[in-house]
Amino acid sequence: MAKYVYDFTEGNRNLKDLLGGKGANLAEMTNLGLPVPPGFTITTEACRYYLAEGRVPDGLQEEVERHLDELEQAMGRKLGQTDDPLLVSVRSGAKFSMPGMMETVLNIGLNDESVHGLAKQAGGNERFAWDSYRRLIQMFGKTVLGIDGAHFEGALDRLKGDREDTDLDAGELQGLVETFKGIVHEQAGREFPADPREQMRLAVMAVFDSWNAPRAILYRRQERIPADLGTAVNIVAMVFGNCGNDSGTGVAFTRDPGSGQQGVYGDYLQNAQGEDVVAGIRNTIPLQDLERLDKRCYDELLEIMATLENHYRDLCDIEFTIERGKLWMLQTRVGKRTAAAAFCIATQLVDQGLISIDEAVTRVTGDQLAKLMFPRFDADAAKSRIAKGMNASPGAAVGKAVFSSERAVELAGQGEDVILVRRETNPDDLSGMIAARGILTSRGGKTSHAAVVARGMGKTCVCGAEELEVSIEERRFAAPGGVTVSEGDVISIDGTTGEVFVGEVPVVDSPVVEYFEGKEAVREDDSLVRAVDRIMRHADEKRRLGVRANADTPEDAARARRFGAQGIGLCRTEHMFLGERRRLVEDLVLASGEEERQAALDALEPLQRADFAGIFRAMDGLPVTIRLIDPPLHEFLPDLTDLSVRVALADAGAGEASDKDRALLTAVKRLHEQNPMLGLRGVRLGLVIPGLFAMQVRAIAQAAKEVPGARPEIMIPLVAAVQELEAVREEAAGILAEAGVDALIGTMIETPRAALTAGQVAEAAQFFSFGTNDLTQMTWGFSRDDVEAAFFSRYLELGMFGVSPFETLDRDGVGRLVRLAADEGRAARPGLKLGICGEHGGDPDSVHFCHEAGLDYVSCSPFRIPVARLEAGRAALSQNDSDTR
Repeated sequence: MAKYVYDFTEGNRNLKDLLGGKGANLAEMTNLGLPVPPGFTITTEACRYYLAEGRVPDGLQEEVERHLDELEQAMGRKLGQTDDPLLVSVRSGAKFSMPGMMETVLNIGLNDESVHGLAKQAGGNERFAWDSYRRLIQMFGKTVLGIDGAHFEGALDRLKGDREDTDLDAGELQGLVETFKGIVHEQAGREFPADPREQMRLAVMAVFDSWNAPRAILYRRQERIPADLGTAVNIVAMVFGNCGNDSGTGVAFTRDPGSGQQGVYGDYLQNAQGEDVVAGIRNTIPLQDLERLDKRCYDELLEIMATLENHYRDLCDIEFTIERGKLWMLQTRVGKRTAAAAFCIATQLVDQGLISIDEAVTRVTGDQLAKLMFPRFDADAAKSRIAKGMNASPGAAVGKAVFSSERAVELAGQGEDVILVRRETNPDDLSGMIAARGILTSRGGKTSHAAVVARGMGKTCVCGAEELEVSIEERRFAAPGGVTVSEGDVISIDGTTGEVFVGEVPVVDSPVVEYFEGKEAVREDDSLVRAVDRIMRHADEKRRLGVRANADTPEDAARARRFGAQGIGLCRTEHMFLGERRRLVEDLVLASGEEERQAALDALEPLQRADFAGIFRAMDGLPVTIRLIDPPLHEFLPDLTDLSVRVALADAGAGEASDKDRALLTAVKRLHEQNPMLGLRGVRLGLVIPGLFAMQVRAIAQAAKEVPGARPEIMIPLVAAVQELEAVREEAAGILAEAGVDALIGTMIETPRAALTAGQVAEAAQFFSFGTNDLTQMTWGFSRDDVEAAFFSRYLELGMFGVSPFETLDRDGVGRLVRLAADEGRAARPGLKLGICGEHGGDPDSVHFCHEAGLDYVSCSPFRIPVARLEAGRAALSQNDSDTR
């Protein structure tokens, strides 16, 4: 019979798939002998069964009852016992951390009778007991019964007035309990359940259901967490931080999650439960202040933090409670951190001998590196600072202040940059946080919801800016000095310093970009740049994949080299004919005879030769793959509608049209295509317009002879049949031989047919470069220019795919074509060189696929080159690790 429940003594941290991250780590801490309240975990398998079948699996309830009996025996108290009650928490815990996205219910087991027993347990502390009871009803009502939390919060705010919730006495809290029960009756149409076991059973199902709550789905999509994992449920004996000033709750980090620096980092809140800290409803005190309040617990906590960091060999995020002078550990996990902290921590751990440099490279990601390349505020620019909060998540963000998630989503959808301003965020604000450039709150600390989620997403965030008086209702905030910022006003926030500025502050390149550009040497005092340099050097040593650039100008080529490119994998010649040169292509396409066509080609050839020579010089002996012209004709011809209107108005006597306009209209009508992306372009254009490809190949050959060491590679685009390639190759090979220039001749694999007949194509091609932009469009049967705006958002909502196939390569469909073409191409031509030059060449997950598929290189935009280099190293190390297991 399946086992669905595990005691904390039965698990370990390697069982995250089964027990979730929280349950696995609670078990690990229990095994380490740390002070963990006893409890048990309901597995993710039970959740998946429940979500699939709409009911809990057979035998689950009996297992829960058996483990609850054992917990009661261990604690010497029974759930809901009137004179000496055992209370439990019911907490979610998926394999991957999803802070605040799913549900938790504390204080389960309280009712009108057991509340008096709880007060007796606490030495007659009636206030503590009634405070715990009102928290249960509030959390249960919102989480389990689906009641809008504003009903409870409004009642609490009316009772408090200008006071803190800790100022409410026992009588007031007892009255609030009755008020909350009335809200439950009115809003849910039922009474608050007095039976502790019913409370627990309903809470467990609410946690299961929260896996598919909209905010959880949105967060998983943002973080690319698989949707089929499910969540475990942890049932833990309650310990109380709200017993008085000798109690409290906190969150600690073994290193600064913002910078990676070692030290004591975290927040503590006296006389509070854990939800108070992450909700940011009361401002916390720094963790260091706990030493003054309770030195014994503080010293014990520091010892445990060191134990956990050495055991997990990483930054640990820890939740703890102090109950009347006794320290309890409620959770640990490998902590979320900023991109800068990730690089610094990885190299620090190497220096401490906790991990190898190989493992350090696998501990950071290309996405994190990309975030480090974002701009920062210009230190010399004039700024008007209006407030300072906590530097919760670094970066420079500028945008219009908005005061609701809905408005943030709306304006961001219109292309506006926005800063989401709240008193504190909660999980319902996730959509606005995703849409915003940055987040600013007037409450909360570095462990508040806003801070934790922003760090995980790499968003700039300033928390706890207490000087700001935020009015959500009036959509404005007031700052010291009489400054008022209303919705739509531009503000700038610095997540590195915690500063808030009114107006737009100019931004400059990050030091990491300056390092890659060669403008900044690696200084001893710049720990971040030193860490990046160290990681990148090792990744370059370990990677098998080459990294080239998509570059069409000498300037792009030079920048690509500075960023570490080993050549150009895609030089798009059609991009050389934009602007004033467009007319020359127009003349070529519209030429009425051989003489006009040759004149147009003669005008283009010297321009092309100069273009190629400039790129060859910039690359200084590195290979340059030049794709022959591949324009959809509509990009180089006048618009049919505009021409038609101009000529029609002239015919009606309401305007003027030249003879050229009339000739153009005739030609454009003749060449007009319903779907230009699938029309006369690529190799077809070269075959239909005699001399076009020959002119380009001559220009390449002449430029190569002009620049010593030039290494051209000629790529034929949009081939679907080997016969097309053979026809162009024969002419190109003759021109190269006549010029005495060696150059590889290959093709772009961007049509499904080319991939499916790769064995034939390889007989005429010396290399393949996969054009995954077009290959994705043709395989899926949709146009990126149209569908991303039309229905992709809906497809993502429905889970049709977890991420756009234009962003990350579709392994099952497009990837299968790539693997097939690679295998069959190399079978026909051993040693066939293989690369990829679509936008996927700079996407981290796609780089790993290219490594696994045996490609020789990836090619991407210059700014993505460092990302591709790092991910290529990580892919090689990950494969080595799996090979040794």
